[in-house]
Amino acid sequence: MSRAACFTSVLRVFFNYEKRIRLLSPPEKIFQYFASVRNPDGEVFMLPADLMRAVVPVFPPSESNIVREGRLRGERNPGELHCAPSEFFMLFDTNGDRLISFAEYIFFVTLLSIPESSFSAAFKMFDVDHSGEIDKEEFKKVMALMRSYNRQGATHRDGLRTGLKISQPVENGGVVEYFFGNSGNEPLHYEKFTNFLKGLHDEIIRLEFSHYDVKSSNTIPAKDFALSMVASADMSHINKLLDRADNLGNDPDLKGVRITFEEFKSFADLRRRLEPLAMAIFTYGKVNGLLTKQDLKRAAHHVCGVDLTDRVVDIIFHVFDTNHDGNLSSEEFVRALQRRETDIRQPATPGSVGPLSSWLNFNTCSVLRQMLLK
Repeated sequence: MSRAACFTSVLRVFFNYEKRIRLLSPPEKIFQYFASVRNPDGEVFMLPADLMRAVVPVFPPSESNIVREGRLRGERNPGELHCAPSEFFMLFDTNGDRLISFAEYIFFVTLLSIPESSFSAAFKMFDVDHSGEIDKEEFKKVMALMRSYNRQGATHRDGLRTGLKISQPVENGGVVEYFFGNSGNEPLHYEKFTNFLKGLHDEIIRLEFSHYDVKSSNTIPAKDFALSMVASADMSHINKLLDRADNLGNDPDLKGVRITFEEFKSFADLRRRLEPLAMAIFTYGKVNGLLTKQDLKRAAHHVCGVDLTDRVVDIIFHVFDTNHDGNLSSEEFVRALQRRETDIRQPATPGSVGPLSSWLNFNTCSVLRQMLLK
């Protein structure tokens, strides 16, 4: 085995290990593994970049020499992290330390479980007295219910874990103070709540892009964009897709291509509209027999309102055109995107049924599920 092949194999071992931690470990272990800061009192905290890595599977940037992105005690220094500082998280950094506590981590992963299409519905569920605003007690009651439909939210033990010290229970994170003021008596209005949720989803995307943008050029290599696309793919298919991402360097038309943040975010916006996208591309495929690059662009634009550039589409087809015939293997493409959204939302029990399951658990979308099973 060549040195490059050996290095790639090592990266995949680390990646699979970290993916299992995200999906199978209790939240205390996930938090402790990805957190990169420990204060003199022994309490563990996350940086914004740590939160991103805890919920989004990422590979080391191709332009970096870092082998892995998690951190066990003594392995790495926080200064080695690649993501830029987060102005968004500073909005509710009530004590000015720029750090995320375990309580806030549980808070964030619970809110990340809400699809963007359900922000309005989520607020209405908080607003139990239909006043157009919610108070702290209403908020805490519904948050407790929401956590019961998210794996990490449902299984946390207020940080109780050997070696993990916390200063506050999950109900009293700093974000609650941001929402309701120091006294806890300020009402939370619809616009502030929905803007927060949208900002949280957007910031995770920005941090992921920053992770791959090692040179701070506002562009990332085509290979890293491809790795981002396939990182959440099903384990039974991921090695094949990773091989195709690695082979981008052998394509003379793509090896020098760089993707901008605007292109990266457009693709993320498309992923958030997965249900209409899936319906559109499967419809195009059934009508035409095959899904071409122009079909994909039309589906994204007309159905989802997202414009994909030619180079983004070229990379998508390089990875997911498994037969090399110029047509998209749409089933694997949709499965990879669907897995990304499902993994972030982490439903407590696959296929669970409850008052929030229709929008907390993406797998309950019967239309998409039936398409994927055909």
